[in-house]
Amino acid sequence: QVQLVESGGGSVQAGGSLRLSCAASGISYKNSYMGWFRQAPGKEREGVAVIHIRIGTPYYADSAKGRFTISRDNAKNALYLQMNSLKPEDTAMYYCAAEYRGGSLLMSGNFRTWGQGTQVNVSS
Repeated sequence: QVQLVESGGGSVQAGGSLRLSCAASGISYKNSYMGWFRQAPGKEREGVAVIHIRIGTPYYADSAKGRFTISRDNAKNALYLQMNSLKPEDTAMYYCAAEYRGGSLLMSGNFRTWGQGTQVNVSS
């Protein structure tokens, strides 16, 4: 059974940086993609960045391009999201996702397993 535990969220001022981490266990060799999603109050969960676990190819939402970097450390079963130049609109609960089921990579419904989330607050 896959388990995901996020950490690294917090409160920062606009322009600041945070690094989110996701510790994964029970990941099958068949798992191809892992990613980061976020959900702000009253909004749908949206894709931020996804990465192919073995090849390392990243995919970013337009809102994340040029500011966020997704990476993984397969030896540590860890996924990361480096977030720079944070904006107030980045405020949300950030979730780690695994067990991709096919379809659009940045759609939350195409991932089966989720962590509990880590809160990111960006003040202006």
